Amino acid sequence: MSATASERPLIVVEDDPFPRIVQAVLDPEATQERVDAFVDFFSTDDDFLAWREDLRAAVGGLYPSRVVTVRSQEDLRAALPGATAVVTESLAVGAEDVAAAPRLRLVQKYGQVLRAIDVAACRARGIAVATQRRRSNIACAEMSLALMLDLAKKVRITHGLLSIDQLQAAGYRPKPFDRRHTGNSNWARIPGLRMLYESTLGVVGFGEIGRELALRAAALGMKVLYWQRTPVPATEAAVFGAEYAPIESLLARSDYVSVQLPGNASTRHILDRGRLAQMKPGAILVNSSRADLIERQAVVDALASGHLGGFGLDTPYDEPGSADDPLLGFANVTITPHTAAQPRTNALRDLGEMMVGMSRLLGLAPGR
Repeated sequence: MSATASERPLIVVEDDPFPRIVQAVLDPEATQERVDAFVDFFSTDDDFLAWREDLRAAVGGLYPSRVVTVRSQEDLRAALPGATAVVTESLAVGAEDVAAAPRLRLVQKYGQVLRAIDVAACRARGIAVATQRRRSNIACAEMSLALMLDLAKKVRITHGLLSIDQLQAAGYRPKPFDRRHTGNSNWARIPGLRMLYESTLGVVGFGEIGRELALRAAALGMKVLYWQRTPVPATEAAVFGAEYAPIESLLARSDYVSVQLPGNASTRHILDRGRLAQMKPGAILVNSSRADLIERQAVVDALASGHLGGFGLDTPYDEPGSADDPLLGFANVTITPHTAAQPRTNALRDLGEMMVGMSRLLGLAPGR
């Protein structure tokens, strides 16, 4: 490697789909295959190459950098000795990692929750710790609410049913009310409509998206319970309008349950047949994270028995899926084709802000 290249900042980035964009932007030696993949990925919403050029100008001396991607804690530790900055989404940065990184000046969390980062150890070494509130997480929280609202208000299944004939064909018994005495609201006689206000939401997983969802649900007047393996201090949960409940209690008490966890071996089927049976009868279950968090056949059976009052899913079990998916046979199911985090510009704005902030914290912003 040339002397010029060796003098560039070395940024160690967690090898996850969105943080990889840091490499495609800041490292001129990023493979063309990776760059082309992101050009295609963002093509529905933006011009990735034009965005990249604008961002490179905005980050000053942070471009060009050497960017190394790492997948495990061991890979992270091995890359730390020469690192100027670390960008992490789920990988931990502990006191031992800090000690192994004599040149480290910045730990950048791609998110806001810092429980995996030893902030005190970083500060003791004069290492800055920065966070990024992600629009894509907010979008996923909005999708969870949208799924709940759709199922509660039966928006999808009643859309366009305006005439007597249409409503009768859909199985309803429409009949205007006697307006000499009453109003005419719900003359279509749609049963089972619900509200979110004054109901209870159980959030399974209180990470980045779970907290964004709790904020919004509390603002709608919902009582918010959360569960995760390690509870946070009650004062921290209260900031988001939430309180901790053991998972059995959460499932039994909640009118709506939203699963907001990463997909991995420890979370697969975290809502299995047994836990679905613990849910309040008639409760609505939504999932804007990963499908395999919930046991597929158990959901089908819970819907068929009537125990589950509705199911909303983004990120289907199969991608692409099938038009004869058994879940689509239920009127009280809404499935969308992995659109929760959209639009794509969410990620570009998040990462652009993050990299500009990194350049400032490292003293590399334009004009310095």
